[in-house]
Amino acid sequence: MKIRTLTVLLAAVVVLAASPAPAQIRPGSVSITPFFGGYTFDSDLHLDTKPVYGLRLGYDITPRWGVEVATDYVSTELEQGGGNVRALGYRLDALYHFMPDKKFVPFIAAGVGGTTLRYPEGMKNDTDSLFNYGGGIKYFFTDALALRADIRQLLVFDGSQSDFEYTIGLTFLFGGKKAAAAPPPVLDSDGDSVPDNLDKCPDTPTGVRVDKDGCPLDSDGDGVPDYLDKCPDTPKGVKVDKDGCPLDSDGDGVPDYLDKCPDTPKGVKVDKDGCPIPEKVAEKVSISLEIEFDTGKADIKPQYGEQIKKVADFMKTYPETTAVIEGHTDNVGREESNLRLSTKRAESVRTYLIENFGIAANRLTARGYGSSRPIADNATPEGRQKNRRIEAVIETTVKQ
Repeated sequence: MKIRTLTVLLAAVVVLAASPAPAQIRPGSVSITPFFGGYTFDSDLHLDTKPVYGLRLGYDITPRWGVEVATDYVSTELEQGGGNVRALGYRLDALYHFMPDKKFVPFIAAGVGGTTLRYPEGMKNDTDSLFNYGGGIKYFFTDALALRADIRQLLVFDGSQSDFEYTIGLTFLFGGKKAAAAPPPVLDSDGDSVPDNLDKCPDTPTGVRVDKDGCPLDSDGDGVPDYLDKCPDTPKGVKVDKDGCPLDSDGDGVPDYLDKCPDTPKGVKVDKDGCPIPEKVAEKVSISLEIEFDTGKADIKPQYGEQIKKVADFMKTYPETTAVIEGHTDNVGREESNLRLSTKRAESVRTYLIENFGIAANRLTARGYGSSRPIADNATPEGRQKNRRIEAVIETTVKQ
């Protein structure tokens, strides 16, 4: 029975999609949108991601602006220990439509509302006020039926919770004022959306972004249009070459307008100011320690003693060196917690160097960077494991 019903629904959508009726957002129209999708709760709630079902009732005030009320329902479970939790949401949103007279209508939305979590017997229920924002698309099969997709982030006002909802549904529209017939098309030979009678650059290549006069954009004003400019952020007034890049007369890699030593001989290594580097300079040497931590932990596992010994041996060989022990985490959890955790991890390694290898405490500094400097993709367990790491940045003097 369910398969037969789905087949009939799909057939109806195909027929409606083939209809030649116009599509647009009409002032005064009322819409009803049943929807379903997925709902991901804030990690601190320890609730499973589950399907969400709901209904939206909307009213289009103008072709671009509309309002709607929405309610949704999620039946989920606690990640640890099980137990059914029911979530009921209710919101009042404002919508802004882009290209409201097209079949394909992107939009953004924001609003306020609340959510109620009903926990198993013996646990306290929770109701919070929230702000939500996001966007989506509407694709009109006819002037009365559209396919709609949304994605929203829902934020509790006190900042303690951030959920995500992603849904798809069918929008049914009723009433509203029909738009006037579109004016005849205006000739635009180069397809840049500026009509020929106003276009001061009528031969712009296809796909190039233009200004109101139809001429290619030149964001940094160096006379080289953006689509040809290999250095698009050149400061105002700086002389550039044909590629839009600042001149570098002595070829040392430092442009003339920053070069404090403009006549450096070819092939000589220079510093950031374009001046020759002395025979010896202070440099920072980074030693990456393959120390990985369990989620939420700062304990050093025994197998990483040899890794830490690398830093100790280097610092003993070069007793004038100092080191910054940098701690890093994956992106699971809040950034404030990750920052504290990464600092604890760095301090654990610093203490290990002091207590086990006799490195002087005044030569070691511990710093935490949280999840701000990933070296792998946080979307996978393997990537998150690699991001839970320690690096030692050692300052020393080396020959060039």
